[in-house]
Amino acid sequence: MDYTRQLHDHGLRVTRQRLAVLRFLEAHPHSSADTVVSGVRDELPDLSMQSVYNVLNDLTALGMLRRFTPPGSAALHETRVDDNHHHAVCMSCGRIEDVECAVGHAPCLTPSDSHGMSIQVADVVYQGVCATCREAAQAAEASAPRGLSHGRVA
Repeated sequence: MDYTRQLHDHGLRVTRQRLAVLRFLEAHPHSSADTVVSGVRDELPDLSMQSVYNVLNDLTALGMLRRFTPPGSAALHETRVDDNHHHAVCMSCGRIEDVECAVGHAPCLTPSDSHGMSIQVADVVYQGVCATCREAAQAAEASAPRGLSHGRVA
């Protein structure tokens, strides 16, 4: 991505902080502000949490970043903003995967009542258990003791 051009197109100065946050989120989508700060501090050790919040808020307001909040999670950010994709969240480990638009074109889902609004985006979060967590649970269940045998735990 040419973030320098995008920042200029939005009338923003190109700063090391903005570029570092954008590059980090491109490589690590679905990151919280805390995760962004930790990751970007490798490149910019003096970067403050407030600076990261400012960059995240500014770039989200301009549409260069997308913010979403899965149930039970802090707000997460990503650079994928040019479509109306959704997210699948593992309720066990918290892993998040992008899910392409459910059906048809944006906004993907037609509400039964739009309440007079012109719907632009349908934000869906699918919740479940990922294959890795299911396999780990099955393995733990298979290796668990199965009751008593001759007065001892088998």
